[in-house]
Amino acid sequence: MSDDTKTLNHWIDGKAVAGTSGRTATVWNPALGTAKAEVPLASASELDAAVSVAKAAQVGWRATGLSRRAEVMFRLRDLIDANKKELASLVSAEHGKVPSDALGEIARGLENVEFACGIPNLLKGGYSEQAASGVDVYNIRQPLGVVAGITPFNFPAMVPMWMFANALACGNTFVLKPSEKDPSASLFLAELLAQAGLPAGCFNVVHGDKEAVDAILEHPDIAAVSFVGSTPIARYIYETGTKAGKRVQALGGAKNHMLVLPDADLDMAADAAVSAAYGSAGERCMAISVVLAMDTVADELVGKITDRIPGIKVGPGTDPANEMGPLITGEHRDKVAGYVAGAADEGATVVVDGTTDVPADGFFLNPSLLDHVKPGMASYDDEIFGPVLAVTRIGSYEEGLALINDNEFGNGTAIFTRDGGAARAFQFDVEVGMVGINVPIPVPVSYYSFGGWKSSLFGDQHMYGPEGVNFYTRSKVVTSRWPDPATSTIDLGFPENR
Repeated sequence: MSDDTKTLNHWIDGKAVAGTSGRTATVWNPALGTAKAEVPLASASELDAAVSVAKAAQVGWRATGLSRRAEVMFRLRDLIDANKKELASLVSAEHGKVPSDALGEIARGLENVEFACGIPNLLKGGYSEQAASGVDVYNIRQPLGVVAGITPFNFPAMVPMWMFANALACGNTFVLKPSEKDPSASLFLAELLAQAGLPAGCFNVVHGDKEAVDAILEHPDIAAVSFVGSTPIARYIYETGTKAGKRVQALGGAKNHMLVLPDADLDMAADAAVSAAYGSAGERCMAISVVLAMDTVADELVGKITDRIPGIKVGPGTDPANEMGPLITGEHRDKVAGYVAGAADEGATVVVDGTTDVPADGFFLNPSLLDHVKPGMASYDDEIFGPVLAVTRIGSYEEGLALINDNEFGNGTAIFTRDGGAARAFQFDVEVGMVGINVPIPVPVSYYSFGGWKSSLFGDQHMYGPEGVNFYTRSKVVTSRWPDPATSTIDLGFPENR
């Protein structure tokens, strides 16, 4: 540990709070392969302290008017925009993303804050006058209480904004457990929320590992849990949280396919495949990891992708010319490299080997391209979560569709074609939650909602957007009558509306 390594804190009740568990984890600079900071790993009692603060704060925050809550969101939006370069630098230093990628993440997260600014309109209920004689019926949506978010390393700024913007605007208070691999972005956002006027205790950041996660899932005062991460952990979060009586949305892994039909613009398809496979070093659940190429165009498409790979500049984000940074840890880099090393033994063709000629420092890989990949191979079946693109050759549209629908994941997919009828049939028949038509990464805009199907989602509500508002609120229906007391009688029959 160098003398330059700093110790981070939790954020509880509107201020930095030192960890007391005695356990810490190392935060690395993945571009250099050196330790950057130590982050405390909370005990169950530390998590409980944050929840207690959030529970007390929620009483006043829930009673705060909608216009005032919207005002806080508007201020937060301006503060994030004004400080986006500093926030991006934190993401780049701890995750390894190049600055342009980090800024893109922040921009997409900011969209969700902007959506939450409309909370007075989003929480409007319905009203039915004279549902029966002298009876009016209306519904309202109310906050759940204290809610928690458990977020992944690959989007340390955006994914928290997916969660807390709607949760806070709806009148809940929030406990965030960010990834211990890159926690500084969450602490910076906490400071901006305080500057925006959010009362102390409404937003808390507690760092930790499985002990903190289990404490969240078991805590009786946490009403709901949002999670983004791998499928095995998502399943665990969902099963454990719901067993404890919580509302849970848990987004898991992915194996996203891009179907390229013979009539597609192959240059555009090649550009899209390279962008979607290697952006953020492939460490995103919406990355394209498999291109399904029709036999008649596969050779040409593979050639075009191959030609583009040498032009990708790999290196640390400190050089603005670089387009792809390192992987998050040395262990993960080695795991990803293992898929490339073992591909030929399984029958695939290693067209581009990205495990060689990498920068000496840091956790880097270059882009890899595998051809003739088939189901049953590890490079096809597993979510690699790195800069490895596989090409699977198919004989027909129907074969490609079947491969996508047979996959255990159903997060995102794309089709590249000039045939409107084929595109319409694809979006109708494909069993995936998010579909792109000539769009390789179909992440929905903030006023729709994000989430997949099958093993990519556990729970009934997708994240952010309208479904996010529904997730963080519960509906109450009120039936009201103001009769003349003189007409009051006893009636033991079931009430009728006629």
